[in-house]
Amino acid sequence: MGALTSDRPGDAVHNRIALLRAEQGVTRRELADALGVHYQTIGYLERGEYNPSLHLALRIAAFFRVPVEVVFSTTPFPRISDAAAPSRSDDAEPASRP
Repeated sequence: MGALTSDRPGDAVHNRIALLRAEQGVTRRELADALGVHYQTIGYLERGEYNPSLHLALRIAAFFRVPVEVVFSTTPFPRISDAAAPSRSDDAEPASRP
């Protein structure tokens, strides 16, 4: 069994379940059925309201065919929009050529 998250910041387990589901076109219910858990459990995991057991975390990673550290981390994942956003200098208009 997993654990409800505590108020201690160091206990947070961050995940990319929603991102992986979206990329692979999998619904919460489909993932839950494949894992043998209730579909609401997937929502609790995605929102960080519940930390998965090691067994469940490994099964989720196996479902998506990625290493467990791609799905879960004890530190927040960088936002994809932050990585994809151009820097302010990239937004500037190119200098006109004579």
